[in-house]
Amino acid sequence: MNNITKIKVFKSVNDVYEAFVDPAKIGNFWFSSSSERWEQGKTVTLRYEEYDAQVDIKIMEIEENKEIVFQWGANGEGHVVTITLKELDNTSTIIEVNEGGFTENDDKLISDLVDNKEGWVYMLTCLKGYLEFGINKLRAGLVKG
Repeated sequence: MNNITKIKVFKSVNDVYEAFVDPAKIGNFWFSSSSERWEQGKTVTLRYEEYDAQVDIKIMEIEENKEIVFQWGANGEGHVVTITLKELDNTSTIIEVNEGGFTENDDKLISDLVDNKEGWVYMLTCLKGYLEFGINKLRAGLVKG
């Protein structure tokens, strides 16, 4: 079972792609830091300084300006996320995040899907604010009850 979230950003596909893969940019909208540039086959450590937390992701596939596929966790234990970038023209891009691996018969399925959707909508909104308006203080502002 998959959870799909999309947003349109009024920036070129390359600007969007670089925001994800460049360690100097990701801290402006998502994690506070990335250990290195995202490249196929690499394991990248992402940090959330505000929560004193970190997670490894394994970059499974990457096609410049088109798609990024990663798995949460360095040992293949987490969900697979596919970020697809579709350039509409030189000034706008559709970003689709598809996270797969949810178990349909899990008692927590609905709450897990809602929590997951909330996170992706928030991250994509922060990305839009950063790329379109230069706002980089939204990240890590989501408060969980």
